[in-house]
Amino acid sequence: MGKGPGLYSDIGKKARDLLYKDYQTDHKFTITTYSPTGVAITSSGSKKGDFFVADVNTQLKNKNITTDIKVDTNSNLFTTITVNEPVPGLKTILNFRVPDQRSGKLEIQYLHDYAGISTSVGLTANPIVSFSTVLGTNSLALGTDVSFDSKTGTFTKYNAGLSFINSDLIAALTLNDKGDTLSASYYQNTKPNTFIGVEVTHSFSTNMNTIIVGTQHQLDPLTTVKARMNNFGKASALIQHEWRPKSLFTLSGELDTKSVDKSPKFGLALALKP
Repeated sequence: MGKGPGLYSDIGKKARDLLYKDYQTDHKFTITTYSPTGVAITSSGSKKGDFFVADVNTQLKNKNITTDIKVDTNSNLFTTITVNEPVPGLKTILNFRVPDQRSGKLEIQYLHDYAGISTSVGLTANPIVSFSTVLGTNSLALGTDVSFDSKTGTFTKYNAGLSFINSDLIAALTLNDKGDTLSASYYQNTKPNTFIGVEVTHSFSTNMNTIIVGTQHQLDPLTTVKARMNNFGKASALIQHEWRPKSLFTLSGELDTKSVDKSPKFGLALALKP
């Protein structure tokens, strides 16, 4: 475990990664190359049904400054400039999109042994201002996450979360969607190389519950298998293999057990790095 409670986005992250990360029903290919000067160029393509989308990302690192420039198939230009630790614990992130002149945003993150703070402001005349803070330790933390639209004078988001962590168990409780959604998650290392995750979500407006249970097992140092199922009968599984350092092959599938007449969906992802 790292020092301090981390950022608000870290609350329940382990369970979310186990239950949602790398599952997909699309086909995706990513290849990364490096120039002699150290510039990383990543090309990605995804086939979503009958549509194909692609982008090219260039990353340049100079001391503690990282610049990412991405261009997609719709001719959008995304730029992110990250300054890591100009002072200990501080990170500054500036991102914007061209041609959208209203997309500029400046974010500042600060990590302390007993606090994690993140604040962002849109670079417009009437910006959206977001602020999140987490207080506690690397074992017990309480956090809030709010956004305020200065143009309309209203809060667009206010969330709260609580997390408890020990050596092999992580539990989290979050209140999202302006108090409409309550989620509880649980992540545990049950035995060597095997993990389980559970997430239960209740919507007060619809009075509906969503339950998802998943597991992850490390077959060997290079191969991971995962499986999950929710209370609506959707079952998913994947296998991921690191066939060379940092190069991953992932095959995933999804089946609706309540509609067995429907064909299962399959996804394939290939990531290549030198």
